[in-house]
Formats: sequence, C-alpha cells, structure tokens
Amino acid sequence: MSEFQRLPTENIERVLCVAAHPDDNEYGTSAAVHQWVAAGAEVHYLQLTAGEAGMADAPDVVGPLRLREQQDACREVGVSHLEVLDYPDGAVEYSLSLRKDIARYVRQFKPNVVVIGPYDVEAYGSLNQADHRAASLATLDAVRDADNDWCFRELYEEENLPKWHVNAILVTGSDRPTHFVELTSADVDAAVASLNCHKAYLAHVKGHPKPEDFIPPMLAEQGKATGVENALMFRVYDMGGLRREEEPESE
Repeated sequence: MSEFQRLPTENIERVLCVAAHPDDNEYGTSAAVHQWVAAGAEVHYLQLTAGEAGMADAPDVVGPLRLREQQDACREVGVSHLEVLDYPDGAVEYSLSLRKDIARYVRQFKPNVVVIGPYDVEAYGSLNQADHRAASLATLDAVRDADNDWCFRELYEEENLPKWHVNAILVTGSDRPTHFVELTSADVDAAVASLNCHKAYLAHVKGHPKPEDFIPPMLAEQGKATGVENALMFRVYDMGGLRREEEPESE
C-alpha cells in the first residue's frame, strides 16, 4: 500500500491557484486542474506578476505577450478566471501588502482549496526562485488572514468582504508530499498542451525540453511512487473540512 493518501475530491468545488508568474502552474499543476474542472470545480488563477522580466525583450512588450500565452494555457485546462496583479517580476517581496491582496482575493472568490508552489529555498533539485518563495509564503499566511475578523479589518469595514475559511492548502513540488491525485491520460495531455501555449517563453529559454518530453515522465514517476499510472503529488495542510480517505462517510 502506498504511504501517500489519495486526495479526497468531495470538497473540491472552488480552487484558487496562486503563482508568481505566467507558466508557473503549467509544470504539472495544470494536470490536476484539468481533472478538477472536468469534475465540475471552478478554478481561478491568481498571478502576482505579468512575467515581464522573464524574457530579453522590453517589459512593456513581454508582459502583454505572456498574458496572452497564459490566457491560452488557461483555456486548455478550463480555468474560468485569470487575475493578474501588478507586483514587479523578479522583485516580489513577502509583505503585509502582498498578504492583504491575496487575502482580499480569497474573500472575494471564496475557494475551499488553495494551491501553491514550494516555498523552500531549495526546490526541484535546485535553488527555488525568490518570487516563488515570497508568493507561496505570503499565501500561506493570507489564507489564515482571510479567516480572521481582525486581520486587515478594512477588507470588511471598507470593502464589505467578510472572512472566509479555506479547507485545505495544497503545495505542489514539495519534497515531503502527503497526498496525490490520480491522473488520466487526458489530464496529462492537457498539462502538456497548457505548457506548450507558452511558445515565446519556451523559445526564449535555452535548452528547455519540449513539454511532451518531460511532463508525462514526471507525472508517471509520481504515479509509480503512489501506486497508479500517473499522479500529481501534494503536501496537504488540512485547515479543517477536508475529509480524509479513511474516514467513513456519514449515512
């Protein structure tokens, strides 16, 4: 039996994926997104930057280009809404203002699940990029801020946004995963297609492998670790409300 738990899906109805840049969700997360959308969930992407510093051309050219590519990637997996904030690419800092902006969106959208990338200094066998760390750490705290009457009181008093409770935070790319989502071949294909939408960015990155050459083997490797053909693994923080697989359903 696998040491990892199958992620319960009964309560996955509204999902918020928070990322620093265009394409961040396309390195595996979009496979699970495709499955959740197919099962009837509503998924939103909250992107902190336009990714304007990620290519050689001028930021005022790159930002709109990468937005178009991200919109195309969203359509491949059925993401219903993409929100892009105006934090500077390459210079995202953990701050109260960032926590407040994320908490605001949590209260607006009311997700029951929030998905982030790894927040560790090391990730994916290398050093984790600074924006990724700041985005994920701020989101961890913003989820709790969003559920506290006394954090950012102006969100309620001035913007009429009452607190909201998130059931679980899912961390992709963790070196300490606890749960997995079993993926179909259609989910894997959708993940490949979503990353392929970032044509200009992939062409800019020298030596970047084709998505079809590394996404399927990556998801198959995670499947092998969990005892299925294809999977995406997460570290799950249960904030209360995520039913565990071993718990019997009430009659």
